[in-house]
Parts: sequence; structure tokens; C-alpha cells
Amino acid sequence: MKKIILSLFVCFAFQLSFSQDTYTINGETLELKTEIDGKLDLLWNIIDGNYRYFVRSEDGTITELKNTKNADNKFQEEYKSTLSGLTDGMSTDKLKLTLYSLRNYIDAYNASADSSYTSTSTESNVQFRLGFSGGITNNPFVGNPDNEKTPMVGAELEIFEANVLPRHSGFLQVRHAFESDDFPYSTSELSLGYRYRFINKEKFSIYGQVKFATLNFSSITFTNEDNIEIDSNETSFDIPFIFGVGSDIKVGENSFITIIYGELFALLLDNQGNFSTDIAIGYKFNL
Repeated sequence: MKKIILSLFVCFAFQLSFSQDTYTINGETLELKTEIDGKLDLLWNIIDGNYRYFVRSEDGTITELKNTKNADNKFQEEYKSTLSGLTDGMSTDKLKLTLYSLRNYIDAYNASADSSYTSTSTESNVQFRLGFSGGITNNPFVGNPDNEKTPMVGAELEIFEANVLPRHSGFLQVRHAFESDDFPYSTSELSLGYRYRFINKEKFSIYGQVKFATLNFSSITFTNEDNIEIDSNETSFDIPFIFGVGSDIKVGENSFITIIYGELFALLLDNQGNFSTDIAIGYKFNL
């Protein structure tokens, strides 16, 4: 397994090193990936934590696609006028400053402007969102007589159909709940789940979620009947149907603050006597 993971990493790094070139744009030296190559090229990369997009016309001129805010903190959407001018007025009404939206827009223009161009657009494309979070939990499905709360951290990859406001998504999540002096129990959990956004606005969404399957690697220290301290490690796989709720609040063109109550109750796991406390706050961004 380690060899496979290492090989994939090497291949990925190799691909990255040969899929981007260095450009000097307005005195700034940037490494950019070529996403679309045609009559109008689409270049992009993540630079200092921000997504930046550029287009290159047939004469080699590279122009950045911008979406700055005015004094009233409203986005100006300059990228729309830039692209409209470069595509002979092709409509930008539904265009978003995301890789998926720009790719389909420029791909459609190239196909209409050059009969020899081979389209790369796929209607069923999916998007990914990466998130990191931290919070507290009382491990509601584990015996915890004194209702002790411990820190937890997590990360997840959310997968959804590329859309302006997607309602449905799946996620792969990993989280770790730490032990404490008063509660010597810790667990690392890998889970697979589904979300539905029942309130789905441009600036925020509220969703319900369910974790279908979980794989836990747990460690607990206890004293047995002979007053001997025992360290026990367990691995368990469950299909627990753990339900929770959460909210994503948009703070940038491709980034969100997330608040999640991850484990309210479960259909196939018993609550161990304490009302669930499982709250995390985090940050997500579109890939």
C-alpha cells in the first residue's frame, strides 16, 4: 500500500511539474497551468492561497480575469466584460469566476469560433471542495459517565455536481477526537456521507447530513478489576446512519466558513446517556 501511495504521489508531482509554465505578466512572474488550449486559452493556478485565472488571446496577450470589490463591498465582475470583449460579445450572464464555469465558457467559444477545435467540455463534470475544521465533542456514542468534552480536528473532501448552487453532495471525512486526563479515550474516524442543502442561497446554505459508513481506530486506557491499567486499541467498521446539520457561509469567490453539528443522533448506534455535543468550525474552498 505504501508503495502504491508513493507511486501515485510521484506521478502526481511529475504531472504538475510538466503541466505548468512560467509567465511574466505586468512585471509579476507566475507559474500557470494551461486548462484550455484553443483560439482563446485559459490559464490558472492557486497563488498565495488565491485562485487566479488568465486568458491568452491569439496574439499572445495574457489578461487576468478579475472580480474586485468596490467601496460598497460589492463584486464588480470585471471578468465578464473582459471575456465579452474577447469573445465577440458572447453572453456572460451566467458566468462565474470558477474553473468549471470559465472552462465551459471558453470551451464553447473556441468550438464556435474554430471548426477544427476539439471540445473538452463534459456536462456531467463534478467539483470538489476541501475543508478543515476543529471543535469539541463528548463522543456521544461512547460511554462517558462524566460527559467530558475533548478537542477534535477534521478534514474532508466534498464532491458535488458542478452547478451554480448545488443542493446534493457526498463527502469523505477524516477526524480525530483527542483524549484528555479525565477521559482517556481517543479515536480516528474515516467516514462516507451525504448532504442535502434545504436552504441554498448564494451567500450561505444550511444542510442536513448523514454518515452512512464509518471506520474507527480507537484507543482507551482503563483500570481492570485487579487495579491494573490497561491500554486497549480497537478497530471497528459500522453503518451507523449518524445525522447532523451544518451551514456554509461564503466569505470569498471560492471559500466558505463552515459550522457543523456533526453527530446529533444515529439510527443504528445507541446514545450513551449524554445529549450530543459535537460542534466544529472550519474553512472550505473549491478546488
